[in-house]
Amino acid sequence: MKIHFSAEQIAAIILGKIDGDAAVNVSSFGKIEDALTGQLTFLANPKYEEFLYTTKASIIIINDNQDIKQPIHSTLIRVKDAYSAFATLLSTFDELLTKKLTGIQDPVYIASSAKLGENVYVGAFAYIGENVVIGNNVKIFPQVYLGDNVTVDDDSIINAGTKIYHDCVVGKKVTIHAGTVIGSDGFGFAPQADGTFIKVPQIGNVIIEDNVEIGANVTIDRSTIGSTLIKSGAKLDNLIQIAHNVEIGHDTVIAAQAGISGSTKIGNNVMIGGQAGFAGHLQIADGSKINAQSGVGKSLKVPNSSITGSPAFDYVSALRSQAIMRNLPEMEKRIKELEQMIQQLMDEKITTP
Repeated sequence: MKIHFSAEQIAAIILGKIDGDAAVNVSSFGKIEDALTGQLTFLANPKYEEFLYTTKASIIIINDNQDIKQPIHSTLIRVKDAYSAFATLLSTFDELLTKKLTGIQDPVYIASSAKLGENVYVGAFAYIGENVVIGNNVKIFPQVYLGDNVTVDDDSIINAGTKIYHDCVVGKKVTIHAGTVIGSDGFGFAPQADGTFIKVPQIGNVIIEDNVEIGANVTIDRSTIGSTLIKSGAKLDNLIQIAHNVEIGHDTVIAAQAGISGSTKIGNNVMIGGQAGFAGHLQIADGSKINAQSGVGKSLKVPNSSITGSPAFDYVSALRSQAIMRNLPEMEKRIKELEQMIQQLMDEKITTP
């Protein structure tokens, strides 16, 4: 389905000012370097400025302060932040594409005790268990599994192949991407005297608050007791492991392949780089920044700290250490030269009458 936007309509959505033909239409998006007529693009990074004058895009979103140095044939829409405006427009476009998805495809299994709201879409081969509650405008894509007593609130999107185990709660306007597993058992085993392990039943759940986005193939374990909690506004990339009883704070972002061990509490507005790992039972203060591949073994108690490395420590100190490491070969050479000079002076002192 193609949706056409005029420059005038786009400017109204992103609160922009038009330079050029306000009636020109676009129906798709393209990168500025190879966009075609009928497409919309944007310029936010100055290193791509050369393409501003060569692109065939019909409409370009640019920053207010962008200077025009050559003739441009495209219609321009000036905004305060071109990247943010483009993201807003993509969200609007995506909503229009999914908004018309309603109805229940065949075959599906929906338990008789399940309750579905208005304008719900359920894709083929989905399974909806006993006492499931699905809110209004929810999209359940093919092969999704919703276990007994699951709740999915209004305007949420559960993409293909997602599995949400029993008793878990998904808030409003949550997006969960394909293949993610919510509510699988936490890794709880009690060691025995004979060296074996007995499983500790995981009887809690997972609660995902409003406006959360979770990437593909993420695993969020249910709590032993209580809830594993993903607070409102959090954004999780693909391939992340979140263990039992973890809490992720409001508007925290986590990049791909990070792993968070059980009962660790991540604060609000924390930024976690890819492949970072956290030991269990830690407290990470609000506003912390964890560099990619950091190994975090201790709690961070000072808000807005930045750390890196494995084991992770203060970011600025780590950079200084790296600089010293790079200079070690030269330092070793100089030390050997100094040792030779000292030895030579000592030899001369010994031989001097």
